[in-house]
Amino acid sequence: MTENNKPDDAISSNPSDQEQIPLMQRVLDNPFLLLVLGIAVPAVFYLIWGIIEITQIPIAD
Repeated sequence: MTENNKPDDAISSNPSDQEQIPLMQRVLDNPFLLLVLGIAVPAVFYLIWGIIEITQIPIAD
């Protein structure tokens, strides 16, 4: 009888055999990235909104 020393598929040491973690899961698992996105995205939207509002002010005569 021969022994099978091959590791299980789920615990494979070969990185090419392991599944890649999806991008959105990596983003949502990183609290610091979420913090930066939570601050940067509203700041950019408010900045763009403010620029649009300023450009729509009529010029005084």
